[in-house]
Amino acid sequence: MSNSSSITQFLLLAFMDTRKELQLLRFWLFLGIYLAALLGNGLIITAVACDHCLHTPMYFFLLNLSVLDLGSISTTVPKSMANSLWDTRAISYLGCATQVFFFLLFLSAECCLLTIMACDRYVAICKPLHYGTLLGSRACVHMAAAAWGSGFLNAVLHTANTFSIPLCHGNALDQFYCEIPQILKLSCSPTYLREVGLVVVSAFLVLGCFVFIVLSYVQIFRAVLRIPSEQGRHKAFSTCLPHLAVVSLFLSTAMFAYLKPPSISSPSLDLVVAVLYSLVPPAVNPLIYSMRNKDLRDALWNLFEYILLQHQ
Repeated sequence: MSNSSSITQFLLLAFMDTRKELQLLRFWLFLGIYLAALLGNGLIITAVACDHCLHTPMYFFLLNLSVLDLGSISTTVPKSMANSLWDTRAISYLGCATQVFFFLLFLSAECCLLTIMACDRYVAICKPLHYGTLLGSRACVHMAAAAWGSGFLNAVLHTANTFSIPLCHGNALDQFYCEIPQILKLSCSPTYLREVGLVVVSAFLVLGCFVFIVLSYVQIFRAVLRIPSEQGRHKAFSTCLPHLAVVSLFLSTAMFAYLKPPSISSPSLDLVVAVLYSLVPPAVNPLIYSMRNKDLRDALWNLFEYILLQHQ
């Protein structure tokens, strides 16, 4: 038995088979996902920053989304890969608190940003004549800053509350990174209900964002179906469907991870869900956005051509 004041480190998830070969397989799997996220999001950030044709609100928010994706996956995966490579499970108490803070910062800000991006698409398609007025450069910066600020505030509240709770059920976490629900399982005090309450409130805020996004897209699709030309409808859908796919993947898995009943919780299910909402979106988001977006594909192609010319 121990309490949080005596805990100096946590032990992350131990896989059922600890053979060195499987530890290395886990390392290479996580490395592949991490490199895909770095490459994809790095290319989007570079393309949007360098191509003046992409200096629009939609791509400004996409750049912020790529930064958040890079931040969230860089918070969890490198430590997990290092543990696999060095055959250890340990993470320091301070390292765990830091990981919780930054992961929540990026996760919360991403949820807010996805809602803002839905608002951007709604104004662009349903109120195109007011687009330049409602979403000027200053308004976009303020909206992005509000998303980052909301994420910071949410991360501070949850991190401070979680790590003030007494822990007396050991220091082993059934997850490959420090996750609040797993830390709460170690609590032996009724004060953990405060954090459970905060998690539920945050989950309902996420649900509110999801409802707002759904209502926005109901209006968007109604407006798109009224566009007379097939080319116009295709262009509108090509800017909306990638965002809707990203939202569906991110919010559905995140809400399930934090709101699923304890009766269906198991280490293997928790691991699969955590991978789905923390690793998969940062790796596949760039692919989703670039597949149906001609402007972004052209910008990336121009970037490749410029790099090739510089090396000739």
